[in-house]
Amino acid sequence: MRGIAQKELQRQQRWLVAAGNGCPRAVSDFGFAARTYHGTQLNNGRFLALRGDLRDTLGVQLSATQVTERLLDSYKHTGGINHLDGKNLPSKRAIARISMDLLRLLFPGFFDEKLIHSSELKAETGQMVEGVLAALEAEVAKSLEYSPPPELQIGKRDLKPIARAYTLEFLESLPRIRDLLQTDTEAAYNGDPAALSKEEVIVAYPFIEAIAVQRLAHELYLKNVPLIPRIMTEWAHTRTGMDLHPGARIGSHFFVDHCTGTVVGETSIIGDHVKMYQGVGLVARSLAAGQALRGKQRHPTIEDHVTIYAGATIMGGDTVIGEHSTIGANVFLTTSVPPHSLVIQEEANVKVTSKKDRDKGSSAADFTV
Repeated sequence: MRGIAQKELQRQQRWLVAAGNGCPRAVSDFGFAARTYHGTQLNNGRFLALRGDLRDTLGVQLSATQVTERLLDSYKHTGGINHLDGKNLPSKRAIARISMDLLRLLFPGFFDEKLIHSSELKAETGQMVEGVLAALEAEVAKSLEYSPPPELQIGKRDLKPIARAYTLEFLESLPRIRDLLQTDTEAAYNGDPAALSKEEVIVAYPFIEAIAVQRLAHELYLKNVPLIPRIMTEWAHTRTGMDLHPGARIGSHFFVDHCTGTVVGETSIIGDHVKMYQGVGLVARSLAAGQALRGKQRHPTIEDHVTIYAGATIMGGDTVIGEHSTIGANVFLTTSVPPHSLVIQEEANVKVTSKKDRDKGSSAADFTV
């Protein structure tokens, strides 16, 4: 059998070479099989087989120059998504690198590829702080030039000293952020029986990364630094599946189990010891007014010791969830609830039937996973 298979492979290779050389009979007789190879469709519907290491250029109708001209024409006529001849924006790539370095500063040894010995900690930390300071200062300067906070009244002043002061004040907040993150780690470990250790929580749970970046970005948000806080949290969003706005005020001992799909809006207020599950949304009731709602309380307030289960949606800036309350899964809530409340969804009905007792003549297919 092996000899027959080898002969068949050799026959196919000979036909492909013949087809590549333009042999009509090879194309006619072997056109169908050539579809499994790199090839070009001919006018008669058959395929011309090509060797795999040859580029198929017969179907290329445009040159790179023509593509460039069409893009330039699009840039000219389709505005609104171009940023040309304007102020230099912060670099998303640079902010991502800075965010990763900040995580390394917050959790020494957890986001590094090699173990850091305690005798090396001072030198390693000092070097990293200097690098983050220089890189973040440059991005903050770009942000302030793009949209200076009104309280600064910068005018034509040099932005570098202001950017450096902002960056140093931000880095000064890292020990305080670490204190908060320690409570988040404790809440995650104590609240999840599947957690093997606090080390596993930090190194593996996407929640820790998401809340760490949010707490960092929140410090810059409070200083009215534009663009950078949102770039940071959206970077974490893409990595963790959890959307925490940098403007949200989040207390200590916060934990979101499973993390994915959770959304916390800009003006949300979350107290201490709050636990949530995947798919929870703390969102605005209506955004029809658009930019007129900027700066107003649009998202709910969650008081201390509240648990919110998977898929629950809580809406509105005037909605307050009282302390020690529990919100059940899939609840859709637009009104406040008093402290020590249990809120569950009762309208939905679930029907369970025996598959053995079903009509054998039914053609309905089973649900499968």
